[in-house]
Amino acid sequence: MGILEGQVALVTGAGRGFGRAIAERLASEGASVAVASRTISQLEEVAASIRDSGGTAHAVACDVTDPKSVAAAFADIEQVLGPVDLLVSNAAVPGPFGPLWEVDGEEWWRAQEVHQRAPMLLMQAALPGMIERNRGRIICISAKAVRIVAPHLSAYCVGKVALNRLVEQVGVELRDTGVCSFALDPGFAFTQLGRDTMESPDAQKYLGGMVKRLEAKQSEPDAFDDLARTADRCVELASGEYDALSGGFVTLDDDLQQRLADAAAD
Repeated sequence: MGILEGQVALVTGAGRGFGRAIAERLASEGASVAVASRTISQLEEVAASIRDSGGTAHAVACDVTDPKSVAAAFADIEQVLGPVDLLVSNAAVPGPFGPLWEVDGEEWWRAQEVHQRAPMLLMQAALPGMIERNRGRIICISAKAVRIVAPHLSAYCVGKVALNRLVEQVGVELRDTGVCSFALDPGFAFTQLGRDTMESPDAQKYLGGMVKRLEAKQSEPDAFDDLARTADRCVELASGEYDALSGGFVTLDDDLQQRLADAAAD
């Protein structure tokens, strides 16, 4: 029996990278996992992998920036697996890259739809049922970018900062319920998002240092280690042991027991 036995989890952006690692790890702990993204072929492969390992998985195509698509996905998941107990909002885009006055304004705003609108829509779909059942957890995959001002990366940094504030805001609003929210920095692993950044002409022009770090990272022995560490941390946050940290920003290097002690002392 895994520690998430009986729970239904939804992981967005689950066709590859962090989303796939998280979905597979949650399934290994007994959760029935719905994997969602816009690319159904990738999702079917992930779901098949989970089922081959003895888990339960369901693939559902979803545009997380579209309210109708999100509503349809939740209806599908509830019919097949049951109500969602655990939501992991993981979809992200890296660009556009460059000075604010040069980037395409529509592309910049589309990035905000992924970083801000999508988790808001997912929360609106998930939270009413969670609150009614007095049980549920939301984990939003954030980034180190919330702690730095990175020139030429405004869409990503602004989007992730807003995401963290959304998690903090809803954490306060959920205080008198059995539902919790967390933002999680997934560390640094070489994923398709990183490859897209590395291969972008604009990133090469404006973010040379980041491109060099990505080029070096892809050949390092630990290139993918943070995928597993992030998945493990999601299991920890989903376990209920750290619900007192609801609304907070968590990193892979945090001592969660110390964080609990600090929270209790405040």
